[in-house]
Amino acid sequence: MSQPIEAFKNSFKIPELKQRIIFTFVMMVIYSLGRHVPTPGVIGQALAERIGDMDGVLQFYDMFSGGAFGNATIFALGIMPYISASIIMSLLVVVVPQLEALQKMGSEGQKVINKYTRYATIVLCIVQAIGMGIYLKGMHTAEMPILMWNEPGYGFFFICILSFTTGTAFLMWLGEQISEHGVGNGISLIIFASIISGLPGALVNLMRLIDTGEVTIFKFGILMTVFVFVVAGTIALTTGQRRIPVQYPRQVKGRQVNAKERSYLPLKVNQAGVIPIIFASSLLMIPGMVAKNIQVDWVQTVFVDWFGYGNWPYSFLFAAMIVFFSFFYTAITFNPVEIADNMKKYGGVIAGVRPGKATAEYLNKVMTRITLVGSAFLVLVALLPNIMNSTLQINDFSIVQFFGGTSLLILVGVALDTVRQMEQHLIMRNYDGFSKSGRIRSRKG
Repeated sequence: MSQPIEAFKNSFKIPELKQRIIFTFVMMVIYSLGRHVPTPGVIGQALAERIGDMDGVLQFYDMFSGGAFGNATIFALGIMPYISASIIMSLLVVVVPQLEALQKMGSEGQKVINKYTRYATIVLCIVQAIGMGIYLKGMHTAEMPILMWNEPGYGFFFICILSFTTGTAFLMWLGEQISEHGVGNGISLIIFASIISGLPGALVNLMRLIDTGEVTIFKFGILMTVFVFVVAGTIALTTGQRRIPVQYPRQVKGRQVNAKERSYLPLKVNQAGVIPIIFASSLLMIPGMVAKNIQVDWVQTVFVDWFGYGNWPYSFLFAAMIVFFSFFYTAITFNPVEIADNMKKYGGVIAGVRPGKATAEYLNKVMTRITLVGSAFLVLVALLPNIMNSTLQINDFSIVQFFGGTSLLILVGVALDTVRQMEQHLIMRNYDGFSKSGRIRSRKG
């Protein structure tokens, strides 16, 4: 029996891990069911038929909501308002001294910051729910009604605010429960479930295009090559490390003298994981969504024509934001000064580098270089769908995303993170992990 299957069976032999897996599965089922709960007053089937051919930004948003946006169910806003609020709070922590002081307090301060993030999420939900209401009202006509009101008024907008805000608040709570009582990061798993729900449709569309001859064997071969490249590259990038050798002095304990210890300081090539792409995607959705409801010429030109999904200004800004968030997230999670001080405290030195400030500068320099490599790979994968659209002429959004875009990158990244957490439980109890060596090894950068 293969190692992964054996490891998965062993997961159910550990009572705590088994309970966490079952809990996570139940929460995912609840989320999947909730995506089909209709919003009061909205005719979901009529809406789905009306916006069956959504443009890029709407397709992108619908992908992150697991199809809930296209049917205007109670989960239409998805978890993206919470992610946007998290981005805002992360930026404010850097510039607001009071929030920075809270972060330095540890877990207690983080609880307060999380509370502020929840409040910000509700505010964003209200704003986006109003925008969603305006969007639905604009699509409602007497000839093709999608609402149960002849003239949608304040009552309709109240229902939109109540339904969509409550839906996102429930998803936020669901994600926190999974993180605390389940396996993996709850918010990431919700996004994972949203994206994976579109996989069957993408495969059906691919088979249809193959049957009609729009996707030739040559194009299909390129798709599979890109798929393998993205999966292998994501695994290598996620597990890749730059291991810096560190020497510690001899320790004298009574009459026993221990020789110099040599260890390694592992620096992740991709410290931020898939967070930069999720952050950049969530922020770039907002202008396009707002512009859909503002019928002003210059607004339509700038945010729809110029910065519409797939256009080169959008792609350039998308790439720039991915690089920015890669460095930003690394900066707030990796503190070279603190690491250098701890090394100096215990006598650790890097060969050829003086302790203290010089060590901090060296670590910062190395981290900057490897983060640049990691962010460049993220940008390449994020822009692959546009490249495939222009070169292979495959204009189906779902296909290019699943075979070499943001969706595939997020799926692989979240899956690796979840498997790693399960493996930690197995190794702690002397079980073999999912790899032959018993644990998912990191690659030297």
